[in-house]
Amino acid sequence: MGWWQINADTLARSRFVVSPLAETFACLKLLHAGVAAHPGERAWLDTHLPAHRRRLADDPVTALLVRSGLGREWIADFLTPAPGEGESFEEGIARIRATRPDEARADLAVCLGGRLPAALDRDDLPERAAALLEDVWAGAVRPGWDRRRRVLEADVVARIAQVSRGGWAAVLDALRPGTRWLGDSRLQINLNPYPPRDLSGAELILVPVTPQRHGWVAWEEPERYAVVYPCTGALADDGARRPPAALGALLGPARAGVLTLLGSPMSTSQLVGVTGQGLGSVGRHLRVLLDAGLVERRRAGRSVLYSRTAAGEVLVEAGGGAADEGCDMSRG
Repeated sequence: MGWWQINADTLARSRFVVSPLAETFACLKLLHAGVAAHPGERAWLDTHLPAHRRRLADDPVTALLVRSGLGREWIADFLTPAPGEGESFEEGIARIRATRPDEARADLAVCLGGRLPAALDRDDLPERAAALLEDVWAGAVRPGWDRRRRVLEADVVARIAQVSRGGWAAVLDALRPGTRWLGDSRLQINLNPYPPRDLSGAELILVPVTPQRHGWVAWEEPERYAVVYPCTGALADDGARRPPAALGALLGPARAGVLTLLGSPMSTSQLVGVTGQGLGSVGRHLRVLLDAGLVERRRAGRSVLYSRTAAGEVLVEAGGGAADEGCDMSRG
């Protein structure tokens, strides 16, 4: 397995960072995979995947670059610089664009087992990668960035609270599939047989992204190492965020919105981030929905996640049908 040796000084310097470039790269990975983890991602893919595929069909060199650089077990290093705190998308993409061509080719060769296709033996690979990520950012990420950022910040708040309660080991143990705290200051980062790395004196950056099946590690040796992980709150699509009119009339728009979002488990802080409602308001809505048997809660580690019950599912589905059929709430 691959693991990092992390001493007390490195843990003390660890911090969470929200990165628009990491979010954009995670969205590129989602577009590349084309497989959604929940309805919100499916709706996003339905909207943006056709244009992405047309762009790559028109640019076979960049298409080959994507297929080569986003390997199953390794990502070309130059595509994923370790994020810096407060770094804008433009600052991050400038670092990709500044990659030396020989470094980009070498990174891709590693992904491909040591052999670079002739079509990628060229000097404009960093520029092509940067241009593609700029397209994904402009067309598919930036329009919804404010909402994405709220979801990511809510995850960070929840993780920081978890650190205060259970320490860094509790947080690092379950950041993403394959990540596990092994004890003896060792963090398993994946299941691949890579040699261990000693992070003594380095910064450890933890970076949430909203796509639910995508994460990776990055580094700028020896100063900074990053673990990019899927945040625990699903990013609902715009349609899911708007409750059916009949359900809003029954419960009130704000409370109906909370119930509608809970098709995927979410914590209170994540609901605050997604809805923009205050913590007290979300808490009151959850209490009413719990008392009515429309949602349930369960503990996941040190977090409490809320989701709809079967009764809540019936009510949301009936409300959706009612919106189209004259508020006939008898159909379930």
